[in-house]
Amino acid sequence: MSNDEQPRMNLVLCWHMHQPWYRESQDGEYCLPWVYLHGLKDYVDMAAHLEAHPKMRCVVNFTPVLLEQLDDYAQQFKSHLASGTPFSDPLLNLLAGITPIPADAEQRAEIVRACRRAHAPMMIDVHARFRALFDLVMSLDRKRVDPSRLRYLNDQFFLDLLSWYHLAWLGHSLKRLPDVQALMDREQEFDAEARQVLLRVMSDAFDGLLARYAKLARTGQIELSMTPYGHPIVPLLIDLGAMHCSLPEAKGPQADAYPGGSDRARWHMREGIRVFERYLGCKPTGVWLSEGGVSTDALKLLDEFGIRWSASGEGVWANSRFLSGLDAHGEQARRTLFCSHQVDDCKTRMFFRDDGLSDMIGFEYQQWNAGDAAANFGEHLKNIARYLGDSCHEHVVSVVLDGENAWEYYPDNAFHFLGALYEHLVANPHIRCVTFTEAVPLCPPQKLPTLCPGSWVYGSFSTWIGERDKNRAWDLLVEAKQTYDRVVGKKRLSSEAKTRLERQLAICEGSDWFWWFGDYNPADSVNDFDRLYRKQLQNLYEMLGEPPPANLDQPLSRGGGAAENAGTMRRGHG
Repeated sequence: MSNDEQPRMNLVLCWHMHQPWYRESQDGEYCLPWVYLHGLKDYVDMAAHLEAHPKMRCVVNFTPVLLEQLDDYAQQFKSHLASGTPFSDPLLNLLAGITPIPADAEQRAEIVRACRRAHAPMMIDVHARFRALFDLVMSLDRKRVDPSRLRYLNDQFFLDLLSWYHLAWLGHSLKRLPDVQALMDREQEFDAEARQVLLRVMSDAFDGLLARYAKLARTGQIELSMTPYGHPIVPLLIDLGAMHCSLPEAKGPQADAYPGGSDRARWHMREGIRVFERYLGCKPTGVWLSEGGVSTDALKLLDEFGIRWSASGEGVWANSRFLSGLDAHGEQARRTLFCSHQVDDCKTRMFFRDDGLSDMIGFEYQQWNAGDAAANFGEHLKNIARYLGDSCHEHVVSVVLDGENAWEYYPDNAFHFLGALYEHLVANPHIRCVTFTEAVPLCPPQKLPTLCPGSWVYGSFSTWIGERDKNRAWDLLVEAKQTYDRVVGKKRLSSEAKTRLERQLAICEGSDWFWWFGDYNPADSVNDFDRLYRKQLQNLYEMLGEPPPANLDQPLSRGGGAAENAGTMRRGHG
């Protein structure tokens, strides 16, 4: 049989683009910079790769709260360049010279710490001048800022540090621009004019960024999908008891249920679709539920909105087969991982992620030569096709991972790896790249009588519930929702006030707060998300005209782990 006659293995490559709500309030200052930094580094490069490989097909998933923040930054860049308007972001205001470099040693140290938030081997150490700036102020072990050194440094040191930080976070496609190359060749003494050039490059990168993805979707090269508005764990909103299918012995929050959770999940879907259509110009036919968190009730909710597909992790597939009385092991069972699935009483088709292949991209190939990594990925797919035999064209390999956080661990932001991967996939006669919507009619569904609720992490919800600090966070949210229901139930609110309250509650319901609580996570990240979560709950109470509970002044979790990005899909910064 020739290559032209040989059945081809269907592959869906799905990139999940997600950052949570980082503003202190709905329109306040950004307390963390990850939206605009990942915009400049990853969302720009990921679009550029697809544009450079027009025969490549994949799925790109956006969370609506990310879309809103990307658009907000785009407007802020335009406004600043047009009229000098300050940013709502402290690092950008320092870079632009709007905020003067502080004289206070601790504030200066904070600038240095902020500019160290990057994967040093690939983003700091590769730039000799950037590395040298840190050498001037770090302790001998390079683990902390030495305050005694800061008093001898002038303002230009910090302006150079800020300039290099933002240059390091530019995507590889931007670093190839003549203006950026000139800035990097300059190396030091970035004056107001040079920094204005950098800000203009950043503004141009944001201008039309979402339109690039919308165009790729219109031409049929990609499928755009979404996650419910605020990135909540939908199965847990609907039923906190959903945690027990995969964690039968785990102790949950004191609250038995999240009040009105089904209605809130429905609101996140409805509002998510509205925001998605506003920025991307189409209605999604597929939904990656937050964290791949699925349940039968969650799928029935997707049915209400006419969603054709959803997906989750391999652990959910194994747990569900076991719960359904099906063999969860052995050769025949493994074949079903590469099928679509029809859950009883649900129309939305389910796909399950190949964890091994997804994690190769997320964690392993960063250490490989780019060409070797792409070829290895193709060999894995070829082996799966051989294993499936002549029916491989009726199966699909689902590879789903973050489209942002893995790349800083690769040389040149994975520019060479992704280029090689796309070239290999397009040229490989054994592989057919499709979208999930295209895979639905190609892959006859397997019956799955019971879907065991869980997520892409271990097939359970243990990352978000079932541990002391996480359970306390849920109880605070339940208490806030009870207050919300009581106040809103009085029906004395204007339509505008109620809309803002619904959005504020949605921010509080996001999954990321619960992700970070726990002693195994890095203390700095835990502190950031702990403080911001309690701040958002306090905002909700204040908007309701109610006094926030005193316990919101006390930290929920302190962290203490050291492994950066441990256990993530690669969602390191947020």
